[in-house]
Amino acid sequence: MRAALLDWYDRQGRTLPWRVRPEDRAAGRIADPYAVWLSEIMLQQTTVAHAAPYWEKFLERWPTVEALAAAPREAVMAAWAGLGYYARARNLHACAQVVASEHGGRFPSDLDALRALPGIGEYTANAVRAAAFDKPASVVDGNVERVLARMFAIETPLPKAKREIKAIAAELADPERPGDYAQAIMDLGATACAPASPHCAGCPWRDACAARADGEPERYPVKAKKKAKPVRRGVCFHVVRDGALWVRRRPDDGLLGAMMELPGTGWTEAGPAPADIAAARPFDADWRRAGRVRHVFTHFALELDVECAAAPAGWRPPEGEWAGLDRLKEAGLPSVMMKAAQSGLTLV
Repeated sequence: MRAALLDWYDRQGRTLPWRVRPEDRAAGRIADPYAVWLSEIMLQQTTVAHAAPYWEKFLERWPTVEALAAAPREAVMAAWAGLGYYARARNLHACAQVVASEHGGRFPSDLDALRALPGIGEYTANAVRAAAFDKPASVVDGNVERVLARMFAIETPLPKAKREIKAIAAELADPERPGDYAQAIMDLGATACAPASPHCAGCPWRDACAARADGEPERYPVKAKKKAKPVRRGVCFHVVRDGALWVRRRPDDGLLGAMMELPGTGWTEAGPAPADIAAARPFDADWRRAGRVRHVFTHFALELDVECAAAPAGWRPPEGEWAGLDRLKEAGLPSVMMKAAQSGLTLV
């Protein structure tokens, strides 16, 4: 199985900007652990197509881990805006600082040392160890879980099946070409063994696949029935003055921590009462409703009503700053807040 997969990867594996393929290595190219780590953090819960432009911009702006460590955290958060899962950005900056200050600017290759770094869990530590250092590691992401659940027709639903899948993955991992093997099995899940309509004819493991033999590979991995996501509701205030929008930074802890936002009420399933909305408004004005924006997070959906008003003459915000309406993309607003900002522009 290892030989078949590696042969397939040598011929058909993806070419990615952060990846050192076998022919690259033969030509003398060496992986950059910083670039590999940056890609792995960005690819958590994010597609390659969406993450790649961010990866390129980060490397252009901060070409070394020392440069990233020395950058203001606010600048890193702003550059991350739109990529989602913002705790990753905070941990990214913290990890860079630890690597720069405690490891001399060099990422460790030891698995335990990698896991001790901020924001690096078991999967990322193994992925960096394999891809950046070509050292033995067992990489298990969603793609690998799907491949192995189909290969062995694992009936235990996820997430309970994770332990069983990890044990199989560790047994299969190639000790001689660990970096290529790790990327090959992830590629297999991202291409041939896709979630829907898997291309079994092009799979190097098709003859050994139990799910294919059963004629229903799409049934795997079996997943526990999901509960319906709750909906939380709130109101945000779109306040403008002299071509600028009032924004403030959220607290470090919690959802969207340390990101910029339009000030507003809290988010609850019941939604704020009219009296709570009135009390939260920063000043008395003819507040107009621009509309409602909706955004889906991992554990709940959020609906925000956007209320708009121009700041009165002489009024100063109690916190935050003014962001130019013509430069909102530079303000570091996460996706849901950018939706709210753009919704309010209809009444400006």
